[in-house]
Amino acid sequence: MNYRNRKTSEVAMQILFAWDVQTNQDPEMGRQIAEDATEDLNIRTEAVDIAKQTWDQIAVIDPWIEKLAPNWPPRRQPSVDRSLMRLAAWELINSPTPPKVVIAEAIEMAKQFSTEQSASFINAVLDNLLKEHVSLIGKAPDPTPQP
Repeated sequence: MNYRNRKTSEVAMQILFAWDVQTNQDPEMGRQIAEDATEDLNIRTEAVDIAKQTWDQIAVIDPWIEKLAPNWPPRRQPSVDRSLMRLAAWELINSPTPPKVVIAEAIEMAKQFSTEQSASFINAVLDNLLKEHVSLIGKAPDPTPQP
């Protein structure tokens, strides 16, 4: 299976960060950030698309993160951390990338772009988010008829 590359995640996170700071999903700003970040058209296109899909799900993602980290809800988190967790949460639920890869990538980007404590915080929240998601999916009824 072919997963997206790291540069795509970095550009998508940068777009989410900019939109978060502006509190506005500005498609032109997203395209400009992607264009400034890389010459690769595929990476630019995919990063803008992933950022848009993530932004469109913030109303679901943020309360979920707040439930798992009530002392540090998204509104109290550094914008970089908030953007990384939103992106990873979206990807855990909506992409074929293995969860361990998603979480490891979020941790590495936190080490690169955020504070010293961010990586462990993001790891803990995403690990709990994944466990809860698996628990919910595991309890879903099996749609195949039983003989």
